[in-house]
Amino acid sequence: MQFSVANLLVLVPLLPLLGAVCTVLLGRRLGPRAHLPAVAGIGAAAVVALLLLLVTANQVGGRHADPTHPVESVEMISTLWQWATVVDARSGDLPAAEAGVPMAPGTAVSGGTFSVPIALRLDPLTATLLMVITGVGLLVAIYSIGYMHDDPGSPRFFALVAMFVFSMSMLVAASNFLLVYVFWEAVGACSYLLIGFWYTKPEAARAAKKAFLVNRVGDFGLAIAVFLLWMTYGTLNFHDTHLADGTFVEGILGQTRIADEAGYVAGAVGTAICLLMLLAACGKSAQMPLHVWLPDAMEGPTPASALIHAATMVTAGIYLITRSAPLFMGCPGALTMVSIVGATTALVAALIATVQNDLKRVLAYSTISQLGYMFVALGTGTMLGFTAAIFHLVTHAFFKALLFLGAGSVMHAMGGVIDMRRFGGLRHVMPITAGTFLVGAFALAGVPPFAGFFSKDEILASLHAKAHPEAHGSDHAAAGSAGERPRDLAGGAGLVANVPVRPFRPGSMITRVSLSDAHDVSPEAHGVSPEKVGLDALDHPSTWRLLFWMSLLTAGLTAFYTFRAVFMTFTGPVRIPKEAGHHAHESPPAMTNPLLILAALSAFSGLVLFVTNALSNFLAATPSLTAPAVARTAVPHVFHWDIAIQGTLAAAIGIAVAAIGHLGRRSDSPQMERYLGPLGALFANKFYLDQIYAALIVKPLEALAMVTAFFDRAIVDGTVDAIGQVPLAWGSAIRRMQSGLVQRYALAGVVGVLAIVLALAWQLRP
Repeated sequence: MQFSVANLLVLVPLLPLLGAVCTVLLGRRLGPRAHLPAVAGIGAAAVVALLLLLVTANQVGGRHADPTHPVESVEMISTLWQWATVVDARSGDLPAAEAGVPMAPGTAVSGGTFSVPIALRLDPLTATLLMVITGVGLLVAIYSIGYMHDDPGSPRFFALVAMFVFSMSMLVAASNFLLVYVFWEAVGACSYLLIGFWYTKPEAARAAKKAFLVNRVGDFGLAIAVFLLWMTYGTLNFHDTHLADGTFVEGILGQTRIADEAGYVAGAVGTAICLLMLLAACGKSAQMPLHVWLPDAMEGPTPASALIHAATMVTAGIYLITRSAPLFMGCPGALTMVSIVGATTALVAALIATVQNDLKRVLAYSTISQLGYMFVALGTGTMLGFTAAIFHLVTHAFFKALLFLGAGSVMHAMGGVIDMRRFGGLRHVMPITAGTFLVGAFALAGVPPFAGFFSKDEILASLHAKAHPEAHGSDHAAAGSAGERPRDLAGGAGLVANVPVRPFRPGSMITRVSLSDAHDVSPEAHGVSPEKVGLDALDHPSTWRLLFWMSLLTAGLTAFYTFRAVFMTFTGPVRIPKEAGHHAHESPPAMTNPLLILAALSAFSGLVLFVTNALSNFLAATPSLTAPAVARTAVPHVFHWDIAIQGTLAAAIGIAVAAIGHLGRRSDSPQMERYLGPLGALFANKFYLDQIYAALIVKPLEALAMVTAFFDRAIVDGTVDAIGQVPLAWGSAIRRMQSGLVQRYALAGVVGVLAIVLALAWQLRP
């Protein structure tokens, strides 16, 4: 079984990679069937991913129904080969403590080896995301057969889609932070190529460059975090490993370290690692302040937008924080910052979406907002929060892919026009697209019993539990505070920053020194009050109450802008732009069949997963979520009637306001945003963030580039050119002496001889 599972796990990324290679090699020869290798590779990977999901579910099966009972983690590691092994030149015994400074947990006492295996990890989190990535990727690829049929670059497009699925599959399956970073960059490269697919279009080229450069900021954070992880823990592997020399190495997210609550560093080092990971997640998952690239990514083909926004790149940040949950649990301030960033992003993006007239941009800002919802849940640091974020990730993948592909169907029929003011009443022209789009809108708005309702309810419930711990039971209130551990690095959350920590030495991780055994690190010993300090002070019920109401307001705005788009596009009199001619019609089956499948998933997946609680129980066996700090926050699975009523009421108000302003009206008639006044301009200009970045970053860099270009031309090039002119001038002077007259040459010889004689006579004078 283990060997077969290892083979299956390798096949998930391998099959799309083979499909991409075959498409590149055979695309021209296959002609109209150039899509076959890529679609076949992704389809086969989806089948394998389903088998892995069933295998993992079988491993998780038989767990106790009591959610407070400790759940045994499930993981299967498949090591393919050893990528890099660097022996530490400083091998030798190190003192247990230096200069009276306590060693932090996990610090090695002997020289270590930098070892990076190509290892894949299968656990419930990996199995879930692999199924989402390959399943949605397959539907997008099938849809693309019709959408990209007449595009001369379709072989290149399908190759990139397959490469995208390969890169994202490797990212979520890798069992090493360095491999995660490698495929983090690979996903970014694929997104750059897909966004700029129509490279002859200036807007597409600019959008691709913008996405690439903005993501480099977040990627820099992940790179520094990887360095800090190595220096802190002496390894980059997730899993525990036995080296060839018999040395046992505790993985950063291995079961041995997870079981030991003192195995993770808090304080300045731990917070820095977590905040750098948050920066990386903000880049990939388009959270403020690095969200500005995602709306411009709409310049790529619509299937690429669906792939990026629904199931692949933008979920990488959610995955990274969930996978690194034990690291974040020791830093309550960093966790709270995750929620603050998420709630702020969700609200700001929702406000911007309310005045957008480009259908795809409405959905783009919706994606940013819904990702913010997931960040809000992750930041609660509870089992409910982590599982709710992944629950919403799954449902969001279905209904957002549906909405983007529906927008592509509209764009396909409207001759490339996507401005909602230029068309309307399309339910009469495109009934299947209209019906499926409406299902996706209900799911996005959180209308019961569609999928988004249940996942949104879980997110709001996790926030409510943090905002009102007294209302959710004393046990949950006591356990729900992230970072509360019986044994912390400095005896209490937020206090380790006041304890000097010696730099970690990469090593074998065999020996661990408990701080309590070596030194007195209690708060009183350092003159520090037990109150939270720094970022940890943000972890307070008042903060969570504010975040809860921000999220509830976002729910109402989500319903408003979603149904504003529905009413403007599909209701009212039929209006067709001239670009569509007289041929506006429903899309072909290759495009509508994926819409029907996604509509069914958007309608029923949330209800099934919530009623059975299957996904939450399944994810609870993920090693990262079996960490005691997370596991003890588990609460019984219940339906939160009060929160569901509040969320549904917010959605109903949003839909009602959208209907009052837009139902049945002509798309080019005055819109409700005229009542917003200055706020309308603020929202339409995206809070002027692009202008702020241009003034503070782009323009200064352009000025610096002009100065350096002048210096390069005038000083560097001028100096080099001047030096090059010296031989030319010398040669020109000598050339004038070559007259060709023998008399002048004889005179020059005589003068030369006389000069030599006079010189010798001068030297021999008495």
